[in-house]
Amino acid sequence: MATQVLTQADLFLDSKNLLCPMPVIKLSQAIKHIDVGQTILTETTDPGSKHDIAAWARQTGHELLSSEQDGRVFRFLIRRTR
Repeated sequence: MATQVLTQADLFLDSKNLLCPMPVIKLSQAIKHIDVGQTILTETTDPGSKHDIAAWARQTGHELLSSEQDGRVFRFLIRRTR
């Protein structure tokens, strides 16, 4: 599944080994570098990012397309909506 998600992403953001709030801060900065409708795949290792990124997507209006865990790595696919 991860390979399929990776090929769908327009931008990859590696936020592994960063602690809260850095994965969300990096995502907030990175989303400005893609066009509306494009996607970012981000990977984190902070368990708190599962809640934080979902909350960020709701608050900002961007679409969380998928969220998955592979061992200690969490993957999120987000679509820019505005």
